[in-house]
Amino acid sequence: MNKHSLLSMKDLSTDDIFSILNDARLFNISYRDWQLPLHKALVANLFFEPSTRTHFSFASAQHQLGCQVEDFNAETSSVQKGETLYDTVKTFEAIGYDALVIRHPKDEYFKYLEGIQIPIINAGDGAGNHPSQCLLDLLTIYDEFNTFKDLNVVIVGDILHSRVAASDKDALDRLGANVVFAGPEQWQREGFPVMDLDEAIEWADVVMMLRIQKERGAALSGGIDYLNRYGLNKERYSRMKEHAIIMHPAPFNRGVEIDGDLVESEKSRIFKQMSNGVLVRKAIMKRAFGFEPFKEEVCK
Repeated sequence: MNKHSLLSMKDLSTDDIFSILNDARLFNISYRDWQLPLHKALVANLFFEPSTRTHFSFASAQHQLGCQVEDFNAETSSVQKGETLYDTVKTFEAIGYDALVIRHPKDEYFKYLEGIQIPIINAGDGAGNHPSQCLLDLLTIYDEFNTFKDLNVVIVGDILHSRVAASDKDALDRLGANVVFAGPEQWQREGFPVMDLDEAIEWADVVMMLRIQKERGAALSGGIDYLNRYGLNKERYSRMKEHAIIMHPAPFNRGVEIDGDLVESEKSRIFKQMSNGVLVRKAIMKRAFGFEPFKEEVCK
């Protein structure tokens, strides 16, 4: 596997994380980043699951860096004829693509791609890893608090099926934050410390809500009022710390895991996360092509 691939947050040291965040902060969310000679780089985005934010923020980042970008459609490809993931990816390598961004429903699909030599960026694997989402979450938190050390973070909802929860826990633990989880008992995950939601809301500096991942088998029976039992409603919002922020990897379901009025509330950084996603994915693409980190330091 290419050394510039990004498959999991475990691929990155804390120094690597800060280097990517630093590069992201030095990028613009515009077409003004012409300092990288990537106008001949050919990149393909292979999404085997639906995506809006991840797919199109990667595409935005790639276009803004000057890459030539192609989007793969599994429904009209040889996957429908039985072609394996490895053979699909090997084909892109053989016909001259320089890097691939892949989202796939299989946990750790990248273990089947050991023979691939071009950089692979994991845009999400099953319930396993989502490193680019984690990095944009980290950038959003760092923009707000300028540190991770001793911050209290609660991640709420469908923890069992969430690759975001897994990646964020790995990184935030290493960066010195205090991370706990809350939500329905059947969606808890071994090794993920649990706190009562109402206690956590008052304790947390960062409240990150997750949607119910029905596509991975998550279901609640009995017509439960999820918002009032496990979601961020207006009453819980009123008990958050004055400086605390709300995050959500999206897509969000207004009125389910979060009250619709809170999505764009004063404490919400949900759309800021999306903007940061483009910056982080520019930094990830820069790293994938082997460019050195920018010398100016704005993250330490």
